[in-house]
Amino acid sequence: MGPPADEDQVDLTDFLAHLQDLLVENADIREFLQDLVDMTARKLTREGNTIACGVTVIRQKKPVAVADSDPLARKLDDIQNSFGDGPCLTALRTRTVTHVPDVHKETRWADYMKAAACTDVGSILALPMELNSTAEAVVNLYSTSPHGFSHDDMATAERLTATGAKAVYLALKIAQLRDARENLAAALASRTAIDTAVGIVMAQNRCSRDAAFQILVSASSHRNIKLHKVAERVISHVAGDRNISTAFEE
Repeated sequence: MGPPADEDQVDLTDFLAHLQDLLVENADIREFLQDLVDMTARKLTREGNTIACGVTVIRQKKPVAVADSDPLARKLDDIQNSFGDGPCLTALRTRTVTHVPDVHKETRWADYMKAAACTDVGSILALPMELNSTAEAVVNLYSTSPHGFSHDDMATAERLTATGAKAVYLALKIAQLRDARENLAAALASRTAIDTAVGIVMAQNRCSRDAAFQILVSASSHRNIKLHKVAERVISHVAGDRNISTAFEE
């Protein structure tokens, strides 16, 4: 029999509070996912039934972040990815919960199951995350016992996954905004360096802005160096760093 409704609600509220703390504390999506899998594994582990947890986030058909609560989850995730098929990848593709009650008796995904049976895993539960975005994610749960996921365990895992999905969605959005901000800052810094270098070349060569810019472009092309790196070298040379040769002299 599962826990009373009130107790279950307290556990879920506590889980959500932890996720909110993680969003505030962790700037990196991988750090956030690592804390998430650790917490999920602890929530589902019972005496005599250790649960390992892995999460994979995919964007544009490529994994962008992976986290595992322990070496068992990491090994099983790696094995499955090497075969390109298995319960967790099936859950991700079909958007349905996939359950393997007993690894040693499972007839699906024969190659993966043969390899998994050589580890300490007894049963597997895979749950897709609904992110409502261009990204996809799946939670991979591994029990060291056959039939390690009761009906109540699976219901709890689904609630934890649904709650975790909301936090993962926010974490991805935060990461995207941070990346956009950093890319914009880098672009502005590069533009500033290029504008400064153009001014230096104009002064030294008594030429127009367009001519100075073309000198920098030519130096970039001939030396196979990015334009903003050429500009930085020009600025460094004028500033007195003689260890960096001028990039615009032809």
